[in-house]
This record gives sequence, structure tokens and C-alpha cells, in this order.
Amino acid sequence: MHADANLPARVIRDTRPARWWVRHVSRLLMRREARALRRLSGIGQVPACLAVERDCLTRAFIEGEPMQRARPHEARYFREASRLVRRLHAARVAHNDLAKEPNWLVTPAGSPALVDFQLASVSARRGRLFRALAHDDLRHMLKHKRTYVPHLLTARERRVLARRSVVARVWMATGKPVYRFVTRGVLGWADREGAGDRRFR
Repeated sequence: MHADANLPARVIRDTRPARWWVRHVSRLLMRREARALRRLSGIGQVPACLAVERDCLTRAFIEGEPMQRARPHEARYFREASRLVRRLHAARVAHNDLAKEPNWLVTPAGSPALVDFQLASVSARRGRLFRALAHDDLRHMLKHKRTYVPHLLTARERRVLARRSVVARVWMATGKPVYRFVTRGVLGWADREGAGDRRFR
């Protein structure tokens, strides 16, 4: 398909190349991402969901460098990152994969943006599980702050960093290895929007 110069750049998540025995899982992850992006419509700094079909999700492309390449060292970036995470949680969305640096972009304006919502949770209420997931989102953001601007961490932020939820411990021990095998080894998905190697049109 040819790109239309009059349309904004788009990112396509296409599940059709997936092997038949994991195609259902790939579609499930795609639908999770679509649901989260629709819930977050209008908040800014996350991709807009443009279309959802049986096998494909089309979302807006956000220009920017992934965190591991841009290496943000400005206090403003992490202040805005904290506000962005809190806006997600106010909409009752937990990203659940903020530890991965390619999911954080640094836009040309120097602001944060988030991509790759395939693990995101959308909750009907702020129950105990959601609060645990939200805590881990914030904790992962602060881990990046500790990497790039450790001198800016507050005492409260250091306390948050020191406390990993039970959900996070269970996920790292059981779910994360399986997820990586399926998405990277089987589906070949590696969201690196802004890194120049993502399929977009």
C-alpha cells in the first residue's frame, strides 16, 4: 500500500503474519492496545487509535527518539513524564510495560510520549489490583529518572522505588518470560517507534 502524503504517518500492528497457533494471542494483545488507546483518546502524548480491524490496528505515529537514544537529562522531561503517567491512571489505564525504554519517546519539543499499549489494563474502578499496577507504572518511570537524573529524585520517590508490588514480582517470575517469547520470538513484535525501524505508512 502506498502512503498518502495528505494523511498523517501511521503505525500498523498487523497480526496476519503470526503463526496459526498464536494468532489468537496476537489478536488479543492488539485488542488490549486498541481498548487502552480509545480510553486515552484526547489526553495527548499517546498515539491516537485510527482504525481497528480483525487483524490490524492502525494508530497515529508520534515523532520522537526512544529514550535509550535521546537520553533525557532535563528535569522538565521527568516532571512531564510523571504528569503523563498520572493522566493515564486518572483514566483508569495502567500501561504495565513502562520499564522498557523504547516505550518512552522524547519528542522534538523535548516532551515525553508513550507507545506500545499491548499489555495495558483498562479498569472499571480503582481497585486494589489497579492501584498495584499503577504503583508499578510510577516506579518504572522513576527507575528511568534514577538512570538519567538521579540527583533529582526526592525522598518520596526513593521510597516508591524501594517498594515493588506483589503483582510485579509474580509477573517478572512467570508472565514476562512467556510474553517476551511470544511477542519477540514468535510474533516478531518490537515496538521502537521513533527509532526508524518500525513499520509505518
